[in-house]
Amino acid sequence: MDINRAIRVAVDTGNVVLGTKQTIKLAKHGEGNLIILAGNCAKEVMDDITYYAKLSNIPIYNHDSTSLELGAICGKPFPVSALVVIEPGNSTILNVVK
Repeated sequence: MDINRAIRVAVDTGNVVLGTKQTIKLAKHGEGNLIILAGNCAKEVMDDITYYAKLSNIPIYNHDSTSLELGAICGKPFPVSALVVIEPGNSTILNVVK
């Protein structure tokens, strides 16, 4: 299964939180199994998320698509710069990014 399909299945069947503010908040608290960042995520935001994710031992996957493309992959009509996979549902997203 490719990464884009795995993301969509996780969004549809699992528990995924979208947005940079929520991603930073969850990373600070050590919640989540995986963080996915868009390729054009702002450097300051990316640095914050990376810092807190490393402290919490949450893996980060840097997706090569833009935030608009990542939003479309998630089935949303808006850009998504960051998302946290809390529960993958029927997706194999946690295995795909290893």
